[in-house]
Amino acid sequence: MFVGIDHGTSGIRFAGINATDKETESVKIFELLRSEAAVMQSEAIVRSIEKALGTDKIELIAMTYSMGDGFSKIKAINDVPDRGLKCEGGAGTMVGGGTKVFDAIKGSGLPAILIPGIHAGSENIDPRMRLFSHCASPEKVGVAYHIHKKGFENFVFSDVSSNTVTLCVVNGVIIGGIDACIGAPGLYQGPIDLQLIRDIDNGDLSANEAFSRAGVLSKRIAHPVETLALFVAMELSAMRVVMNAHGITDYAIFLTGSEGEKEHFAARIARLLDFKGKISRVTRYSAAIGCAEIARDVYHGEREIMGIPVEFG
Repeated sequence: MFVGIDHGTSGIRFAGINATDKETESVKIFELLRSEAAVMQSEAIVRSIEKALGTDKIELIAMTYSMGDGFSKIKAINDVPDRGLKCEGGAGTMVGGGTKVFDAIKGSGLPAILIPGIHAGSENIDPRMRLFSHCASPEKVGVAYHIHKKGFENFVFSDVSSNTVTLCVVNGVIIGGIDACIGAPGLYQGPIDLQLIRDIDNGDLSANEAFSRAGVLSKRIAHPVETLALFVAMELSAMRVVMNAHGITDYAIFLTGSEGEKEHFAARIARLLDFKGKISRVTRYSAAIGCAEIARDVYHGEREIMGIPVEFG
């Protein structure tokens, strides 16, 4: 079995696929709350993964962890120092469950690769997108790969859940993205505005606390879903400008995440964009499934994933 692990905001999702033929493969899904993982021992974590996925034979795991901004190539987990991070901390809530899972996999002896995030050090992105230090965390590479394996070469997608991240793919290569702390808000987290800057300067909040209180539900605004849809549509429109700059006018638009996967939300986005094509949706488990597909293809010799070099095997 090939396993993908999505280190998400609220939980850690696992996907297992068996076959090499995508038309006949079966996918198994397992989700572990970060709070649950935080109090589990390493052996118990590995056993729970194997039991839930129904296997004791794992050929390769593709792992994501936090920002993934300390490296830019897909490598064996043991070849990446400091869990693949420039430094600890950043945007998001630290619970400890993701770290427990990472350390459990690394210490288990199971073959595993680590997927980098998309950041200023990424080789494949449009140089102009390096203005910002970070574009997307590693699990978004899994989402992109899952969509790509469905046959799409040119597309943009927004992952809308606790926060919102949007990526742009041209000719099967990730060329940039808008990270959660820059553009559209999510349900709970979002960009820091003027008042939050004042709160930080006054010492009332840390920057991370401000980010974690900037979502449409955190601010308790009226019509939160409509507000969220407006900003997600704006962010998707911004990435359409990037597509046009690369000469791509025919492309697909996807939504994913706990909010993005909902039909009514996709319908709102379609109306706001006045998009003539179909706004497609993929499940919130697409990141984990895409990571499992990465594990399978790297195992069989793939040397590049969405423009990201592979140094493994």
